[in-house]
Amino acid sequence: MAKKKSKKRLYIILTIVAFVLVLAVLFGIFGRKDERVLVTTSKVTKRTIVQKVSAIGKIDPETEVKISSEASGEIVYLGVQEGDTVKIGQVLIRIKPDIIETQLEQYKSASKASKVQIDVAKTEKQRTETELKRINELYAKDFASKQELDNAKAAFEKSVANYNASLARYSQSLSALKQIQRNAERTTIYSPINGVVTKLSVEKGEKVVGTAQFQGTELLRVADLSVINALVDVDENDIVLVNVGDTAQIEIDALQDIYFKGVVIEIGHSAEINQLGSADQVVNFKVKVRLLEEDSRLRPGMSCNAEIITEKKENVLSVPLTAVTVRRNMSNKKMDNERIQIKKDKKSQLKIKHPPSIVYVRDGNRVKSREVKTGISDEGFIEIKSGLKENEEIISGNYMAVSKLLRNGSRIRTNSTRKSKMKK
Repeated sequence: MAKKKSKKRLYIILTIVAFVLVLAVLFGIFGRKDERVLVTTSKVTKRTIVQKVSAIGKIDPETEVKISSEASGEIVYLGVQEGDTVKIGQVLIRIKPDIIETQLEQYKSASKASKVQIDVAKTEKQRTETELKRINELYAKDFASKQELDNAKAAFEKSVANYNASLARYSQSLSALKQIQRNAERTTIYSPINGVVTKLSVEKGEKVVGTAQFQGTELLRVADLSVINALVDVDENDIVLVNVGDTAQIEIDALQDIYFKGVVIEIGHSAEINQLGSADQVVNFKVKVRLLEEDSRLRPGMSCNAEIITEKKENVLSVPLTAVTVRRNMSNKKMDNERIQIKKDKKSQLKIKHPPSIVYVRDGNRVKSREVKTGISDEGFIEIKSGLKENEEIISGNYMAVSKLLRNGSRIRTNSTRKSKMKK
């Protein structure tokens, strides 16, 4: 009986172990996680790639003149309003000239007095000259002493000096008079150019300070709106791509769905740094883009967006930007910023070797990594200079798969559901 029970117990144990093994095998077959990487694919095709640099800025006229008065006083005439079109030489503003008129009368009187002094000095010069001749004749006949002759000479020389001094004072008074006359003329402000009044900072009756005193008051601005520029800020990483002569497309925020053609005419060489010393420090460079079309609705200071076309290539091999990644070398060598010391012309130079660009090419249910040489890019595609052929099937997504998960020889499965939806 004991032997039969032990055998029965052994059969039960063996049955349980066999059942557990079967379960383990079944779980390993059906419950194992699919190690294939889910990806999307696309073909290597030829297309036109347009490389652009985006920038924001404002509309700015080529010529804008800030007008101030050289004379101080009250505005008694204001002949324009903001937005008016003016011609060169047109009267814009008159300033009450009462103070200058008083000064003008003073300088005129001083000039007349100087002229009278010239006549007095001339008469004295003639008198002393006649007296010197008379004393000289008497001295020759021994009727006058040496002392009398010397006194006559001294008196004549003094009169000559006074006469010359009166001439100099008269010339000085005339110069001062001309200066105050010009200041009087400057109480009337004329337009220096043909254009539009883009800013008016004063009103009739307002008192202004002339530029002769301190900085002076800015009265108004006149701009030539026939030549308009877009003054935009380009990031320091993109400025090296921009060249004078590049074409651009300008969109004005205030004029929806209207695009203006432009051309780069000037590139700034001095950086403009915002939030200096902070973690959000931004370095930009000013780029001036000339608008090739006129529009009377444009106003200085309007916000705008510019798309500067820096390069264009037609019919070149390209792949989606998401298909290209950068990986460390599979041999675990440090490719990122690897520093190699080289010698050239007896000088030590530091060369930085960057990791290559990689594209994964589909090979059945697996992928092969392929090193490629890239060129310019646009918003969605990048040029392939070498490493791929047209119509090859490459892995273009998803981002995590291309950038992290895939390795040379990785097994893949395509997103057939997504493809079928796209076809529909």
